[in-house]
Amino acid sequence: MSTAASSRSFKLALVQLLVTSSKEANLRNARSKVLEAAKNGANVVVLPECFNSPYGTQYFPQYAEPLENSPSSRALQEMARDAKVYLIGGSFPEEKEKKYYNTCTIWDPKGERLGVHRKIHLFDIDVPNKITFKESEILSPGSSPTSFLTPWGRIGVGICYDIRFPELAMIAARKGCVAMIYPGAFNMTTGPLHWELLQRARAVDNQIYVSACSPARDPNSSYIAWGHSTVVDPLGVVVATTDEKESITYADIDLEKIDEARQNIPVTSQRRFDVYPDVSAGN
Repeated sequence: MSTAASSRSFKLALVQLLVTSSKEANLRNARSKVLEAAKNGANVVVLPECFNSPYGTQYFPQYAEPLENSPSSRALQEMARDAKVYLIGGSFPEEKEKKYYNTCTIWDPKGERLGVHRKIHLFDIDVPNKITFKESEILSPGSSPTSFLTPWGRIGVGICYDIRFPELAMIAARKGCVAMIYPGAFNMTTGPLHWELLQRARAVDNQIYVSACSPARDPNSSYIAWGHSTVVDPLGVVVATTDEKESITYADIDLEKIDEARQNIPVTSQRRFDVYPDVSAGN
């Protein structure tokens, strides 16, 4: 893989972090891995959902922080600045006006915050005899799509369950995004079924890169993550992935692949907005 970015390519790194009950240890470990990714040539680095705390409604209030001048925000700012990378800071529980959100912050190589994404679709599911989970018991939903500008184009961001709703990726692609990235924590039921499938679907539907970054799997945690952080290209091909252990996954993001996909299968110019609405209109 190339270690040098050009105007038409960059290196993406997914940090599949082993998250513990110690916020301080998680922040130190995240910093170490972000710096390692930068040393290995990454230009854009991604952390997983709930990178600083265990995942679970019982943990959100305990680990929640305000967005401004909080330990996790300061740590992320310093990671991005010291590593000189664009950092998609996974997510952490945010406390705002007596409400809680699952929030991703995005940082540029100077440590300036470029965006904030609050998880729009809350994970409320009930799979009989397998898993029941209801984020809405604690969390409030975000209300707007999120993207940010890099030298290689705009990148859209969602969090975990957001990937099941194709409209966010459609809006991002039609607004010019070259990639859609989802910090996420699928579990041992939904992970084997849909983790890779959903990434490939969002990628091939929109002819952009799609990636999801998971925590590493801890079999002793109350919520066991699937892992398998993955990058999918605009043709729906898995170009990088890993197993369930703590690791960093790298992929070269080649924007020529987007052009190639859209020239070969020109769905972008063949849509029938006279028959169905354009979900990106007005966003």
